Amino acid sequence: MIRTYKFLMRPTTGQQVALGEMLRDHCSLYNGALQERRDAWRHVSKTSVTYETQSAQLKEIRAFDPERQGRWSFPSQQATLRRLDKAFAAFFRRIRSGDVPGYPRFRGMNRFATVVFPKDGDGCRWDSTPHDSVTRVRFQGIGHIKVNRHRLVVGKVKTVSVKREGRRWYVVLTAERTAPDPLPATGSVTGIDLGIANFLADSNGRFVPNPRHGRKAAAKLEAAQQALAQCKRGSNRRKEVAAKIGDLHRKVRRQRLDHAHKTALDLVREHDLIAHEDPKIRKMSRAPAPTPDPERPDAFLPNGATAKAGLNKSIADAGWGVFLTILHAKAESAGREVIAVDPRNTSRTCPECGHVSAENRPTQERFHCTACGHSAHADTVGALNVLRAGLARREASPAQREAPAPTPGRSHTGKSSSCGRAPRPGRHRPAPAGRPAGR
Repeated sequence: MIRTYKFLMRPTTGQQVALGEMLRDHCSLYNGALQERRDAWRHVSKTSVTYETQSAQLKEIRAFDPERQGRWSFPSQQATLRRLDKAFAAFFRRIRSGDVPGYPRFRGMNRFATVVFPKDGDGCRWDSTPHDSVTRVRFQGIGHIKVNRHRLVVGKVKTVSVKREGRRWYVVLTAERTAPDPLPATGSVTGIDLGIANFLADSNGRFVPNPRHGRKAAAKLEAAQQALAQCKRGSNRRKEVAAKIGDLHRKVRRQRLDHAHKTALDLVREHDLIAHEDPKIRKMSRAPAPTPDPERPDAFLPNGATAKAGLNKSIADAGWGVFLTILHAKAESAGREVIAVDPRNTSRTCPECGHVSAENRPTQERFHCTACGHSAHADTVGALNVLRAGLARREASPAQREAPAPTPGRSHTGKSSSCGRAPRPGRHRPAPAGRPAGR
């Protein structure tokens, strides 16, 4: 089991300069390797340059430029070349699948912010001064840097990375653990329904409000972006405003991550099994296709793009994908079970009689069954149906659990669905139960 740890570094002024030079030289190596691949393929011979070929040239490059390329760790430079090789591999994969290719492009210093050291102890050393109470990390060509280690690192450190975010420097570790440390069993299960009005609703009737961090910071971002548009290109004022905009975006990102971590931790501590809907976020946030006007050429009919853009912005601000990723990771570490189910009709199915109809949800928040008259909050009903489908998937065979199962219940015609209806669980304590790369 691999886990990632991210700690703030506190380098001195001289170390900050050295860290910037390390990023600059690795960026130069990346761009030079990309240029070599482009030139080789444009040649009449159509030569394909691979990672092995470029890695074998590192020794000569380091000997030719000892003050820059020869100053840094050899494995970290290999990792930079491997990063370019992965970019080309993804490029050719997208070509084969028919997606937009996206040819690898040259990186400016503002777009190259990470250097990876593939092995702890080879060019870098985590906790380089264990005899001292202050944690430090050592990098070749830079020295020992103080680290604000706010939590213990569990497991064996495998890789160490340096990352720049604005004016801050971070060290990112990947550590391997042999086995998870399970939490005590609680005997409780829950289903969760993700939304925008409420970030989360569970099957027990609890709601987690949506903090809307992006919307709260929108006014400051708008003002900063307007100030940026008024600045002269290349001026120091423009650089300061651009740095402020980046700081605002990073603050929103940290707030969103903090909320996701705390919400996921509460769920993992309280429940043995967590069932959640599997939202297709990319499809949900897709812009509507334009509607041509049949009466006027080169004209289009209204298609609700403005309203959809606002909805897409709210979906992105909620951060469902980040939350679900964190939830699965925390559940794995705690020995909990997380099951994803098909979200179709979860908020239209009556948890009492199983009747499915769009008319069961007259408003965004209200659920009222047209068959039996059951009324409840629509998000709570969705969470109950998600939990029922998750329990059904847990009892199913492994072959049936490969794809999310449709929500059990009845269709709007009154006929039973093909999957049947699972027994309703208790509210709190249910029954146990291609082409070569480089071209």
